[in-house]
Amino acid sequence: MTSPTPLTYDERLTAPRTWWLIAVAVGFAMALIVMPYGGLAALGGFAVGTLIACMWVSAQGSSRIRVTNGLLVADDARIPLSALGEIHVLEAEEARAWRTYKADMRAHMMMRSYITSAVRIENTDPADPTPYVYLSTRTPQALADALETARTL
Repeated sequence: MTSPTPLTYDERLTAPRTWWLIAVAVGFAMALIVMPYGGLAALGGFAVGTLIACMWVSAQGSSRIRVTNGLLVADDARIPLSALGEIHVLEAEEARAWRTYKADMRAHMMMRSYITSAVRIENTDPADPTPYVYLSTRTPQALADALETARTL
């Protein structure tokens, strides 16, 4: 019996602090909207507005990338490492190019506008029409190294 492959890389991408400040500002706006109905209504409007805006920020701004058990897990995508080919570390300008004019519509892309660097990984599975996987990451070299290490295990 073989032991499971350990987690070799784990990165949680969270929304920038400014998004959370905007969520609180939405709460203040809701408080001002319902202020004519009294102070208690304004407090309720602030609480509900902030809660809904924070839930939206959390849902839209949070992602997770992991390399574990022979898989690359990026949000809901679970890609076997055996289906991945060459790994390209992309710094800010090259990452922007692959997000825009170099992008292939068939690619699996996990983009976050607030992260400038990324990794582009070729797909070698002939049954999958996806040409590559593009992942926004704060530590592209660490992710590339983890993928290379996990493939050799």
